[in-house]
Amino acid sequence: MAATESHRAIEAIFRIERARLIARLARMVRDVGLAEELAQDAFVTALSEWPRAGVPANPGAWLTASAKRRAIDLLRRDRMLARKHAEIGRDLTDVDDTGIAAIEAAMDDDVGDELLGLIFAACHPVLSPEARAALTLRLIGGLTTEEIARAYLSSEPTVAQRIVRAKKTLGKAGLSFEVPRGQERRERLASVLEVIYLIFNEGYSATSGQDLIRPALCAEAQRLGRILAGLIPDEPEVFGLLALMEIQASRLTARLDPDGMPVPLTHQNRSRWDRLLIRRGLAALERAEAQGGADGPYALQAALAACHARANRVEETDWRRIAGLYDQLRAVMPSPVVDLNRAVAYSMAFGPEAGLALLDEIDQEADLRNYAPLPAAKGDFLLRAGRPAEARVQFERAAALSLNERERAFLLGRAGACSGSDAKQER
Repeated sequence: MAATESHRAIEAIFRIERARLIARLARMVRDVGLAEELAQDAFVTALSEWPRAGVPANPGAWLTASAKRRAIDLLRRDRMLARKHAEIGRDLTDVDDTGIAAIEAAMDDDVGDELLGLIFAACHPVLSPEARAALTLRLIGGLTTEEIARAYLSSEPTVAQRIVRAKKTLGKAGLSFEVPRGQERRERLASVLEVIYLIFNEGYSATSGQDLIRPALCAEAQRLGRILAGLIPDEPEVFGLLALMEIQASRLTARLDPDGMPVPLTHQNRSRWDRLLIRRGLAALERAEAQGGADGPYALQAALAACHARANRVEETDWRRIAGLYDQLRAVMPSPVVDLNRAVAYSMAFGPEAGLALLDEIDQEADLRNYAPLPAAKGDFLLRAGRPAEARVQFERAAALSLNERERAFLLGRAGACSGSDAKQER
């Protein structure tokens, strides 16, 4: 295998193992910044050794062992010993075999889920809600600061500063990086749900790069949602979120054409939707509603997704119900993005002019100023309203704002199609 191919394979493995490795290390050293450094050190070692020795049979175990050795070396140093003295509760000036065994036990303890424990730690109340989400997306999703900024409609420097400050704050707090219990768990649950859904969204609709979807991120968010549902079986919003993710994920394979270009929901081949995921999602939604959570933000979004899942043909979609559900969602979770999606629903239920009227109300929202879906939606409404020249301008504007290469190409394609429509009208 050529060196470049070998390095690509190692990078792919590290992306898969990275979050779990950081979670294990954070549990051991109780410092998420240091955990990231140790994980990166293990990656660098792999880049040096694996091209010569070959990729090990269990890459995750190899990376863990390498990071563990590095961590123990650091713990033996005077500065690390001084910093960890109070946490470990005894003098570690000379770390003996018993001490190393205790450290390794902390690393290898698999009580609960390591990744979920890391998310709860990242969502600790000592951090602001924005910092909790940004840090968890960085640690669990492996997203760049730019991608996180796009997901949160924020600036890249702001997100970078949040992450740095969050790591320092958690380091000073000396957290255990385990899943909390009782009242503390309930207080932090809303932020955890938000973070898991943001991870899912980045997988469902990538904000940048060449790929429109990242199925691995969706699968990881679904896995965490299922674990959380098993951990907290009487919380309706947990099942609302799980239902939403399962139903949305059922459409992943139908969202792209053979060339990797996006296929709008109304044009998707519904026979390609995953019926098992739909059944799982509908069952989770029923459980959320049975627990009295039908009006929760995630349950309402799941109900919206269910409207599409239950329609075997696009013509059977109950757009009036969808518009009504968006009215309810807007009341419990007001946001410019919800308003945008509500406008789309109204355009389908009551005609494009109804959608355009709602867009006029949010067009000047600061959070949507550089948000590509806004001009994309406006372009769609205008095209359906028989105004292709105006639609073309909006699609071109959306393409200029998009950081995803395939989405940009799709939007430019729609702009080009508008030119054809315009020419037909003139004839």
